[in-house]
Amino acid sequence: GVLHPQIAQTLSSRNYSVGLLDVDICGPSIPRMAGVLHREVHQSQSGWEPVYANANLAVMSISFLLEEGDAAVVWRGPRKNGLIKQFLTETDWGVGGLDYLIVDTPPGTSDEHISIVQYLNDARSDGGDSSNIHNKSGASGAIVVTTPEEVSMSDVRKELNFCKKTKVPVLGIVENMSGLQIRVSDLKFFQDGADESSECTSRAMEMLKEKCPEVLSMMAAAEVFPPSGFGPKGMAEKFNVPYLGKLPLDPNLLKSCEEGVSFVDTYGSSPAASPLNDIVDKLIIALPVEDDEEEGEDVDMQP
Repeated sequence: GVLHPQIAQTLSSRNYSVGLLDVDICGPSIPRMAGVLHREVHQSQSGWEPVYANANLAVMSISFLLEEGDAAVVWRGPRKNGLIKQFLTETDWGVGGLDYLIVDTPPGTSDEHISIVQYLNDARSDGGDSSNIHNKSGASGAIVVTTPEEVSMSDVRKELNFCKKTKVPVLGIVENMSGLQIRVSDLKFFQDGADESSECTSRAMEMLKEKCPEVLSMMAAAEVFPPSGFGPKGMAEKFNVPYLGKLPLDPNLLKSCEEGVSFVDTYGSSPAASPLNDIVDKLIIALPVEDDEEEGEDVDMQP
């Protein structure tokens, strides 16, 4: 999803040292969204060397190991699990370590999720860390992302139950694509239907400019996915987990992921910029990084 790399980009722009680990083995999209497409990783005596999107953001993905970007990864569970273990145990994230390690997982509760939780549990046990407040799980927490309709929420409830069963703390639920928000000046207008031949944007803009120019600076909003019941916020209350907020469907957010740039830095006045910054603020409060900490926080992203 678009949220994982943009949380990583936002944290790195605030001078946190961030690792972004892509364990969506069959559909690795993180390199494109982090702006490091067609790059390669190398092995050294200290392990795999990740690719750096910027000085504070290191990225690791199977995409860097494929000869062709569109190559299909047809692997059974054991081979996928072996690569995930390699990424977790053999990646050299740098001398100073990380403040945050964000793990981008595929949808659902598949082998990747079970493996990542188990390997992080093993790593925490091997490190002898009994002081962490989340010491029942190797992962410091999971961010669960959903759209507001029932089709998505029904899957997310399974992921919440997975977190409960595996004792992974849920940092919160994000309501993604919560309606479309766009400036009126960025809209397209059509006379009848939505085919190109009926587009009348120029004429509509001229009419607005002449008769009601203040409308051009207003925001237009529309529901894209019909909300179900009390929506993601109600689901968060039912499961007694934090609700991190709504992230509207913003064309500039999608554009940032296509371009591999930081959304909040590049499009700071766009509708989704403030909600995204608020979500990151809440994550930092939930998982504060102390100056003298040697190990970062492992954040599992559940789309």
